[in-house]
Parts: sequence; C-alpha cells; structure tokens
Amino acid sequence: GGFVGVDIFFVLSGFLISSILFSQLAREKFSFVDFYSRRIRRIYPSLLVILIACFIFGWFVLYDDEFRQLGKHIAGGAGFVANLVYWAESGYFDSAAETKPLLHLWSLGIEEQFYIIWPLLLWFSWKKRFSLLKLTVLILVGSFLLNIALFRTDTVADFFSPFTRFWELLAGALLAYFTIFKSDNEANARSRSKLFGWLFLIGRNIPKRLYSQTVLSVTGFVFILVAIFITKKSHFPGVWALIPVLGTLMMIAAGKDAWINKKLLSHKLLVMLGIISYPIYLWHWPLLSFAQILSVKTPDLPVRILIIPVSVLLAWLTFRFVENPLRFGLHVRIKTLVLFVLMFFVGLTGYLSYKYNVFTGRSISQYSNALILDFYADEHGLTSKPDNLVNECGLNGKDKEFFPNCFS
Repeated sequence: GGFVGVDIFFVLSGFLISSILFSQLAREKFSFVDFYSRRIRRIYPSLLVILIACFIFGWFVLYDDEFRQLGKHIAGGAGFVANLVYWAESGYFDSAAETKPLLHLWSLGIEEQFYIIWPLLLWFSWKKRFSLLKLTVLILVGSFLLNIALFRTDTVADFFSPFTRFWELLAGALLAYFTIFKSDNEANARSRSKLFGWLFLIGRNIPKRLYSQTVLSVTGFVFILVAIFITKKSHFPGVWALIPVLGTLMMIAAGKDAWINKKLLSHKLLVMLGIISYPIYLWHWPLLSFAQILSVKTPDLPVRILIIPVSVLLAWLTFRFVENPLRFGLHVRIKTLVLFVLMFFVGLTGYLSYKYNVFTGRSISQYSNALILDFYADEHGLTSKPDNLVNECGLNGKDKEFFPNCFS
C-alpha cells in the first residue's frame, strides 16, 4: 500500500504551493516568472541527476529494446508527461511495472501539469474578482466525480489522468484557502470544524473537545495507516483515495502543536528525511527497478533492504552537492536558464534514443542465440559450439511470421 504516499504528497503539495499562491495574490505580489523560476530550481536539479544516471547505467546493462524504451521514458520524464506516456503503454500494476526504472515520474508529471494550469486560473479569477473558494470547490468536485466515473470504466486512465488526480491537490488547496483567508485562530477553528465535522458523523452541537488538535491529528494518522494496509490489494484511486487524502488533511489542519505533529513528525530524524524526501523519491525506484532487471526476478530481501540506506545516501549527496547549490545562492536567473536548457537537451537525447534506436549493441535475439548454441553443444557432447543453427533462435522455419527477429 505504499502507493498511497503519492496521494499524501499531492495533498501536501497542494496545501503548501497554494498557500504561497493565495498569500501572494492577496498581497498583489504574484509573478508568473518568479513562480515558475522557483519551480525549475526546485524540481530540475535532482531530476536531471536521475535522468542522466539512468541513461548511463542503462547503456551498460540494458538490451537495445529496453534501452530504447528507457529513452522514451527519459523524454517523458524531462517533459513532465510521464503519466501520459505510461497511460498509453499499460496500467501501473501490470507485471512490467518493476522493469521501468522511471515509472515513478508519473506522479511528478501530474503535479507539474497541475502547476501549469492552477496559477493561471487563480490569477485570472483574482483579477476578475471571482471567488477563489468557489473556483477551488468547483474544480475539486468535478475532478473527483470524473475519478469515480473512470474508476468504473477505465482504471488505467483513472490512475494516470491528471484530471482525475487534480482533486487531491485541490483538497490541499482548499485547506490552504481557509488557512490564508481566515487568519484569526477562532475563525480557523470554525472553518476546520465545518470542513471536517462530518467525518466524525456528528452534528453541529457536539462538544468542542472533539475538534481538538490532538483528536484531529490522531484520527488523520489512523486514516493514513488504514489506507496503507486496506487499499494495498484494491483498485486505485476511486473512492479509496479519500482515505489518505482526508487523513492528510486532518493532520495538516491539526496544526503544529498537535501531539503527533509536535512529538513524532517534528523529530529531527524525520525532519531530515523530509528535507531530502524529493531526491529519496527520485532515487529509490530506479534502484529497485534496475535490481529487478539484473536479477530477472524480485530481488532478494537483503538487497531490497540495502537499497533503502543507499537511496538515502544518494539522496543526501544529491541534495548537498546538486540541489541546494543550484536552488539557492547567487545568479538565480542564470541557474534557471541553464537548468531549463539542460533539461531540454536531456529530454531530446532520450527522445532521439527512442526514435532512432541509437544503441544496437545488445539484442535479445543475439543473447538468446548464444544460449541456444551453448545448450545445443552440451546436449550433443560437442567440444565447441556450432557456427549457427537453422536460425538465430533455433526455431522451426514456420515460426518466422511470429518471430521475425530470430531469422537472419
């Protein structure tokens, strides 16, 4: 059930970024150039490291068809359309998922697609004096209803489509609205009560203590645990996604002084992991996927356990020596431009690798032929391998229609 981490992340992202947007709009200080410049410096540095690392490692260990597919996925990741690429290929939970080193970038694609559309809508609504609250609720409800509709008819589209996922980011944005525009504590408490009161299946006159910060955070924490263990064998997202989304909303709404938030989530170790969580997210799946590819099976448990600290170490190195220096400091405009150009060329390289199949050094049929010749020599007691068989894969000529790559 670890995939619900994406839903938690969407809510957190929607809350944090929308808080910034609402605040800047209210102070008349919002700038598209500044917003997208910050996004580039936040997202691009670590992502470039991963895309380049996967390209280099894939060059040495993948067959040509696998490397060609990796090129397409690099292009999709660099263009932030990975979710659309994987949507066109297959479902998230198919058997080939573990052999796609950049599969996890589908969620980053949805997030960035949201932040292309959302600031524009907010800015336009603010200028036209249309209610930001009504706009948020309207799109949230529409996206959720589309999620429910597609969940019943097309689960792959429901999983990868940005329009069926935007409601999760907007749930965080809705809470951000109440936080920014209801500034005093009493108004905040009333807003949160109205927003979450129905979750406890109670009426308006229930004692206020049930809305206390601790109860809210504990309930949210339980929701998230339930989501992890109950939804792991369920089709997703659909209605199931409500559980982690509501759990995350409750934990954020509880505030920094709630017991779990203050004692558990504020622990130095978790804060450190939170700071490097983005590069951890980027590193962990390629390591697991390449381990799967090299093992030709699910990696042994010790290997999978070892990948956890390795991911953390690589994430810290990426954060320390790449992300931080490029995200902050001097020459902001130059850094932004260089990062944008580098991402363009990395994406172009991936696309050209896919389009023109630049790497033909290791074909599956060549390796299959070598194994067959070894087997043939062993079976017939030969001291050396024969030069060739009837065809590359040792198949009957009648199979040529189905296996054209096996015939020279």
